[in-house]
Amino acid sequence: MKRLFDIVVSATALVLLLPVLVIVAMMIRSKLGSPVLFRQVRPGMNGRPFEMLKFRSMKDATNARNEVLPDAERLTPFGKKLRSTSLDELPELWNVLKGDMSLVGPRPLLMEYLPLYSPQQARRHEVRPGVTGWAQVNGRNAISWHEKFAFDVWYVENRSFALDLKILFLTVAKVVRRDGITSENSVAAEKFRGN
Repeated sequence: MKRLFDIVVSATALVLLLPVLVIVAMMIRSKLGSPVLFRQVRPGMNGRPFEMLKFRSMKDATNARNEVLPDAERLTPFGKKLRSTSLDELPELWNVLKGDMSLVGPRPLLMEYLPLYSPQQARRHEVRPGVTGWAQVNGRNAISWHEKFAFDVWYVENRSFALDLKILFLTVAKVVRRDGITSENSVAAEKFRGN
């Protein structure tokens, strides 16, 4: 039932939001240039790699030595607006439709984190990663890694269709309030460096 729900909702959302997707893509092309999409390999269910899609929110900028500048210097006001409204996440609906992701599940993190997880934390990969999840509605980037992983594992152990609907409802409320977008004094969440 969860997979059928994912297919129906993601397909419907992609059709209904097509004008929004086109407008956002055109604005990114105008303000940040090409490419419009940010692509990155992330671990999916059972740690299997897949290419996650997002709208690009940072400009390409390097210093005199051709080194990429820190995120804080590459994230423009337009990019901040994309992130605060979660519009940058919309292309992930394609990942949901393809079956790489689910609407609800632990967020897909970086491949480099896989060997850093404890056996308990690694349980987050027992399900498909989600566009949103229990950790996102309980603090998102404003909570510690330990708390995020505890929420992720709790979801794995307690998942149900009713819980997914609750998380989707709470996610809409969080996005409207722009709550927990980034940790304090940071452009993005701090990197996980292991336990």
